[in-house]
Amino acid sequence: MKFFGKVGHFFKDIVDLSGHMDTAAAEQSIRSNIYFKGPNAWILAFSIIIASIGLNINSIPVIIGAMLISPLMGPIFGIGLSLGINDIKLFRDSGKNLLTMMGIALVASCLYFLITPLNLSNPTELLARTNPTIYDVLIALFGGCAGIFEQCRKEKGTVFSGVAIATALMPPMCTAGYGLANGNMSYFFGALYLFFINCVFIALATYLATKVLGFNVMKFSDSKTEKRTKWIIAVVMVIFIVPSIWSAVTLIKNNNFEDKAIGFVQQNKSLGNSIIYDYKISHEDGGRVELFITGEELSAVERNNLYELAKAAGLKQEQVVVNEHTNGQSKVEKELLQGIYARTDSEINRRDNEIKRLEAEIELIKKNEIPYSQVTREAINSWPEITELSIGDGAGVTADSLHVDKRIIVVAKTSKAMTSVEKEKFTKWLGIRLNSDNVEFIEDAPAVHQSKGTRKSHIGK
Repeated sequence: MKFFGKVGHFFKDIVDLSGHMDTAAAEQSIRSNIYFKGPNAWILAFSIIIASIGLNINSIPVIIGAMLISPLMGPIFGIGLSLGINDIKLFRDSGKNLLTMMGIALVASCLYFLITPLNLSNPTELLARTNPTIYDVLIALFGGCAGIFEQCRKEKGTVFSGVAIATALMPPMCTAGYGLANGNMSYFFGALYLFFINCVFIALATYLATKVLGFNVMKFSDSKTEKRTKWIIAVVMVIFIVPSIWSAVTLIKNNNFEDKAIGFVQQNKSLGNSIIYDYKISHEDGGRVELFITGEELSAVERNNLYELAKAAGLKQEQVVVNEHTNGQSKVEKELLQGIYARTDSEINRRDNEIKRLEAEIELIKKNEIPYSQVTREAINSWPEITELSIGDGAGVTADSLHVDKRIIVVAKTSKAMTSVEKEKFTKWLGIRLNSDNVEFIEDAPAVHQSKGTRKSHIGK
């Protein structure tokens, strides 16, 4: 019991925040950073353009570089703080500056995408910012938590709160600018939707932090003002939180449906004399997976079996749409297509396994590779009489049993003969240095060779 008490005390000491937080300084810092004027406006525009370039060329390092200089966190922290301490004026100022920030970001990114000569056929990083997932929500929530905790911390450390916030905010704004510049409203509204979700959850993280960390709540001059202010804050909280909760739940449901649908398709590619050659997932009407099937037409029994398999995977019958494309194929053609499909999967798996095996072999070779030059330098430094060192993998084979005894063979040319003590000492050193218990040392004494002056390393395998 005493042990568990010590462990509990240890972890309590680790997570204890008392003495580490300065909420008054954090509040002052947040209030001073909500405004987008002068340098802040220009820095935001520059960072947005850099992030837009990164998205345009699908370069994650460039996007991260833009996040390092982005001043995005101020207004959103201000909104969360204002809701937590009942400050309506701070809420209005933060909201106004958030709109200013959005305007600057949209103009900067839109101008860049209007003039850029680059036009990617598959802008994956841009596409990733138009379809919000639950991971985006988590990034925003925990990024906001990291940011507000850094704001409150007395000892400033290595957490760059701006990066945490910019991770969730900058790419969506750049993508919205791209959609505006190219007239792609799907990109524009999808990215703005993601931006809105991120703002809400960052502000929510800030609001919760103000309650947990004990920020000073504003006192009102009279009960009427207090009642009106609290009513306004409550309405704002509902407007912000309810849609965000609905959005998070929707995202979770969509992700779960996708996992079920993909798993179902992967497990049931072959359906008797037919195959599923493609599929499409949509989230309309609770989610649908559209199957594209080729081969023989499914019988009523086979179709029912397909629906039963879907049910077992967690999908309802009405969520599975079957599109058959038989095209009058012969049995031979269908069997050939099935065979190709099966062989393709088998070949991919075989190649993946082969790559893993080869990678493991390469790692083993690298691990066991002898550092020839380094060993030679160290040997010459400790034994100056050595003029040439030959190192190689070898083996000893007995004549009667043909037993193979693998060993490392080292041949050293010396300017003068080593004593037996020196030979033993050198052999032990080789075993340690080469990490081998089986090292055979052979000395090439001066009587055997003529050249004494040249020192070199000879590598033999």
